[in-house]
Amino acid sequence: MAVHDHPHRHLGFRFPSRHRAGTAPASADATTAAATATRAYVFAGLRLLTGFVFLWAFLDKTFGFGYATGSGKGWIDGGSPTKGFLGGVAVGPMESTFHGWAGAAWADWLFMLGLLGIGVALIAGIGLRLAAVAGTVMMAFMWIAEWPPAKHLSDGSASMSTNPFADYHLIYAIVLIALAVAGAGATWGLGKAWARLPFVSRNRWLL
Repeated sequence: MAVHDHPHRHLGFRFPSRHRAGTAPASADATTAAATATRAYVFAGLRLLTGFVFLWAFLDKTFGFGYATGSGKGWIDGGSPTKGFLGGVAVGPMESTFHGWAGAAWADWLFMLGLLGIGVALIAGIGLRLAAVAGTVMMAFMWIAEWPPAKHLSDGSASMSTNPFADYHLIYAIVLIALAVAGAGATWGLGKAWARLPFVSRNRWLL
């Protein structure tokens, strides 16, 4: 009986290379860190832009820069920040209520302090939770004032509403909530320093 020698066959199993085993997790960690940093910068940019929207609205209505508020019609000139908007409400369940509020001193002060407070909080990156609550309430009232579900105004004319629910007031409210949840004040803001303050650390709702 002849005996044939067979060449040695190598099994498919290989020990993992030290170089590859060491770089794969490091690469994954670097990718995760880069994604986290990018997300932080995106939220910070969104925070600053949104803050400028609110802060500019306050400044324009206060000094009458000639954009939404005409020159010489600013708050410091004796104009009312709420009279034009609330007085012009022509649809919705709170139409008469808004007409009664239009131009009232308390309404002007609440509205303007809200714009200023939300704008400063977002720009500085502090008190984002309070800003989100105040901004959401403000946007809710403005949404009701414009009342997107209506196709026609009280006088029967077209409301020009383009969507029965989702308008820019709703978008702003969602953005404010998202910024607060994401803790967007830590990047390009004073969020970290604010969170370390003793009275803030004891009252987390101030974050």
